Amino acid sequence: MSRALRILVAAVVVLGGAISLSAAENASYTRGTAITDPDLLRKLDQGDTLTISRLLWPERNANSPLTTDLLFASLPQLKDIPPAIDAEFERYITRQTAAYPTETIGVGEGFDLQLFDRANLKSANTRFVLAGIVNRMDRAYVSEESCGETRLIYRLTRFDAGSDGTRTATRLPMTFNLVLKARDPRQVASNGKPVSCAEVARRWLDNNGDWQGLIGSSFHPSDAMLDRIETNIQISIAPKSALHDFRSDYLLKVFKYNAATKTFEESTLENQIDRDRILVDNDLRLDFRDWLFAPDHLRAFDRGTLLIPEKFLARAVVVPTPAGLDASALQPEFGMMQGEGKGEPVFTDSDVVSALKQAAARGDMQNIRSVAGFQRRLNDVTCAGCHQTRGIGGFHFPGVDWLADKPSNSAIVPASPHFVGDQLRRRDILIAFAAGKRPDFSRGFASRPQTRGSRELAGTEYQDGWGAHCSLPDAGSESGDRSFTSWSCAKGLACQAAAASSRIGMCFIKTR
Repeated sequence: MSRALRILVAAVVVLGGAISLSAAENASYTRGTAITDPDLLRKLDQGDTLTISRLLWPERNANSPLTTDLLFASLPQLKDIPPAIDAEFERYITRQTAAYPTETIGVGEGFDLQLFDRANLKSANTRFVLAGIVNRMDRAYVSEESCGETRLIYRLTRFDAGSDGTRTATRLPMTFNLVLKARDPRQVASNGKPVSCAEVARRWLDNNGDWQGLIGSSFHPSDAMLDRIETNIQISIAPKSALHDFRSDYLLKVFKYNAATKTFEESTLENQIDRDRILVDNDLRLDFRDWLFAPDHLRAFDRGTLLIPEKFLARAVVVPTPAGLDASALQPEFGMMQGEGKGEPVFTDSDVVSALKQAAARGDMQNIRSVAGFQRRLNDVTCAGCHQTRGIGGFHFPGVDWLADKPSNSAIVPASPHFVGDQLRRRDILIAFAAGKRPDFSRGFASRPQTRGSRELAGTEYQDGWGAHCSLPDAGSESGDRSFTSWSCAKGLACQAAAASSRIGMCFIKTR
């Protein structure tokens, strides 16, 4: 394992910080799976150890991070990112102008649709600040050779000088994720053999706590470790008007690293189904249906480990929030299921029922047991659908605002309920790796964690406490939809409808 990765591993156990409002209560959830301690993140960022410029430009002779005006201009690896984002903005503006021709659109509060100010990406007063480090060995099913991923998450921040000479830091609604492979395939252990996934997991879980002694100045990932960059930008805010409710839209983009050209190139988003393109292409629609219903693919779809071929995927997605629980065009799969929207659906109810019946006979189904379950998985398997599920305004990991002198409650919560509830599954996978066992990579629906963490999560907002998602009984029946019947509420709480037609409600205090 590289010295760089040992730095990350060593920090996790010692200084793995709070995820929800109670630091002491939730610190154990992220042991070995995430670094959220604000003091450690400050040291790694301000010491220029884990800044983007330091990682991608190790020869640079400086001890401070680059501001955004210099970052994209100085690092040739990033040259394709700004024009790709600009192109998405122009397409977005064109679509919004056509949809709402009477509404104004621009940067600032004077507009009906208020755009993210792209000047922040070319400013001497902004830079990307390290907001968290996340272990994603639970994604090793994508590439066993890499043992999963390590994600360095940065938040765009503006620094303003005050009249008294002080500087204030304001976090802006954009994250920049540098995704590394969990291990460098060229690294060898002390026995001369390649470092195993088991060793990577053990170092995340069982380091000796001497993180200061492990941090060095030569942290630089090799080309073999670089995988991609993910960007998430709140592209606009639209206050409530006569034409629509309040909405904020988030633009998601992915840039894969090309070792030959040494640049991050625009790519498709993993499992982001290109709904609009599939719905208008009859051959593509039938191809996607048949591909997904193939036994191996349907089983992986149920487990949450499906990898959809690129020909069905989009290169960008705008995620509207809040989307709600009712089926609507705000959700990524809308129109693909029978009874939604106009035109020919990709999946009819009878096709889904038949496919699920055959899969159940094979013993393949763990999560999806109904048409509604199939529809929900079709949403949450996508980037957009996952981001719409129990997120914090379009983000699942905005990170700790360690720059703020007096952070608000929202700023000190680094992650969403979805993120926190998934940590026990991720840790379970680490423990299996460390023991040399084959991990269970499956996951439940994004709305609710798997029962493998039920003991620790019982009674919390993540599992069955106040605000947790729960199963509503069908009209005229005592039982709910078979895909969600295990989603119960803790004692003293009742599942109440949160949408008109959804099978899913929320746990609230019982009312008479």
